[in-house]
Amino acid sequence: MTLFRVADSARLMGGLSIGKGAYIAQGTVLRSEGTSGSISLGNQSMVLENSVVIGTPSYLVDIGSKTVFGHKCIVVGAQIGDLCEVGNGTIFLPGSQVGDYCIFGEGTVIAPGKVVPSGSVVVGRPGRVIRKLTDEDRAMISRMRGHDVTLSPFEPQQLHVEPKSAPGKGEDMGKLYPFGSKTPTVDETACVYDTAEITGDVVVGAGSKIASGVRIIGNTHGPVRIGNNVQILENTVLHLLPDNALIIEDNVTIGPGCIVHGCTIGAGSVVEAGAIVCDYSVLGRNTLVKCGSLVKQRSVVEEHQIVEGFPAKVVGNSSDALERPDWAIWD
Repeated sequence: MTLFRVADSARLMGGLSIGKGAYIAQGTVLRSEGTSGSISLGNQSMVLENSVVIGTPSYLVDIGSKTVFGHKCIVVGAQIGDLCEVGNGTIFLPGSQVGDYCIFGEGTVIAPGKVVPSGSVVVGRPGRVIRKLTDEDRAMISRMRGHDVTLSPFEPQQLHVEPKSAPGKGEDMGKLYPFGSKTPTVDETACVYDTAEITGDVVVGAGSKIASGVRIIGNTHGPVRIGNNVQILENTVLHLLPDNALIIEDNVTIGPGCIVHGCTIGAGSVVEAGAIVCDYSVLGRNTLVKCGSLVKQRSVVEEHQIVEGFPAKVVGNSSDALERPDWAIWD
C-alpha cells in the first residue's frame, strides 16, 4: 500500500524514503543517484509542479515533514528542515543546510554549503537572511497546513524505482513529434526518458541523455543540433528565435530547470541548475555557467571561463576539461 501520492506525470527514480501523506505533483522529478537511497522526503511534505530533486552519494537530500515547495523549485543535495515554506523557483545547492520554520522568497538561490538557521526569512540570489520569523509568519505557516503543525514520527516507505528510458526507439522512449516536413532524429544509442518531448528539426547524437520533462522544440525557426554524450537534465527547455540555430556540442551537461534558447554551447561545457542562456550567445569550450545565472542575448564567452550572475559576468577560469558533475545521470 502506497502511503504517499505521486501525480501521473511525476517521476521517481532510484532509492527513496518517502513519508506518510507526502505529495509529488505533476511534472516533478525525484532522482536518487547511487546504489543506495539518497533522497528522504518527510511526512506530509509537498513538492509542487515541475520541481526537481536530485540526491547523490556525496550529497544526500533530507527534507523534513510538512515542508512545502512551490512550483519549479530545484533541490540538489541539500538538507531542509520541518515546516518550511519555499517560494516558487527557489534553488538549493549541494551541501546547503536549512533549519525548521524557514520561509524563502520566490527565486531565491541558496549557495553550496550555506547554513540557514531555524526561523529565518530568506531572499535573494544568493539568498540572505533578512529577518527572523514573526508571530504573523508562524500563523501563516500554521494556516497553510490547516492549523496543524504537529509532527508525527517519520516511518517512511522505502522504494527503488528504475527510470523509464530507452535507447533508440521503444515503448519507454519519450515522444517525438514531426513539425511540417521535419521529424526529430535520435541516435540509436541515445536515451530519451519517457516524459521528454522533442519536436521538429532536432538531431540528438550518440550516447546522449534527454531526461524526464525536457522539452526540445525545433520548429520552423531553425535547427537544433545536440552532439554526442550530451546530458540535458530534468525539466529543461530548449527553443530558439526565427532564423537562428541551437547548437550543443559534444560532452555538454545542462542541469535541471534550465532555459537554453538559440545559442551555441561549446564542447565540454557545464550549465548548472536553473540557468538561462539567451539567443545568439556563444559559449566557448569548457565554459561553466553557474546556477541560476542569466547569459544575455549575443553574449560571447571565451573558452575555459566561469560566468555567474543575473546578468552573468566572467568570475574566473575553468579547468582544461570540466568533469561531469555528481548531479548528472550516472549509469
